[in-house]
Amino acid sequence: MERPGGVHENDPPGGHRVNPEHAALIDGEPLPRERVDSFLEKGPSRGAGNCATSHDGPAPATRPYEPPSVARQRRRWATQVVVTDELARRACSQRGLTVPEEVSPASVLAVAETDVADLGSIVAAALAHSPAARTLLAALEAEQTVPESAVRDYYDRNQDRYLTPDALRRGVTPFDGATPQDIRPYDEVRDHITRELRTAAGRQAFFGWLDQSRAGVTYSHGHEHPGDPSHPDHEHRH
Repeated sequence: MERPGGVHENDPPGGHRVNPEHAALIDGEPLPRERVDSFLEKGPSRGAGNCATSHDGPAPATRPYEPPSVARQRRRWATQVVVTDELARRACSQRGLTVPEEVSPASVLAVAETDVADLGSIVAAALAHSPAARTLLAALEAEQTVPESAVRDYYDRNQDRYLTPDALRRGVTPFDGATPQDIRPYDEVRDHITRELRTAAGRQAFFGWLDQSRAGVTYSHGHEHPGDPSHPDHEHRH
């Protein structure tokens, strides 16, 4: 018999079964599978692999048929999002950070394609779904110090990003006859570059925090990471 999400009652126990009522143990504490079920009910109709893309309306009341392997991967992907949310809640509590109230699932579960490309679908969806994850990311970004030398170096190495509108209209490139007048002045773009580098550093800090935090997670059978090679449906896409 198959339970919702493509998990079979007669699935073999495997090495990762914790409890059929738990999606995972986080530092020994159970994460109820109801939280994963709730996310699947409210969340995107597509979820495994790179399918955490945006949609404007609420999830349909009923989903079209999907192969069991797809359903299993969607549940595993959703588990990663919910685990990230729980880890972020705990990190915010430890840091004394105030997490804003939840907003409607229809608005938070729209994930931009660019975010999926930059962050991976799991992290992008977790940030869309979880106020705690967004709060933690903002705190990590605020902690980052960007040296002036790094900002100047980025400007010097990426002159093509700072061509003036007139230079762009004339088809000028920094590698083909550009003059100093064709490049926007450093002082004009310095703050923007600083913000970009701080955002990138904050994201790297978030990835590092998440990798370290997930070391204390043990997943139940059917809730493993979608890229875990120990199960036959695995695919290493984020």
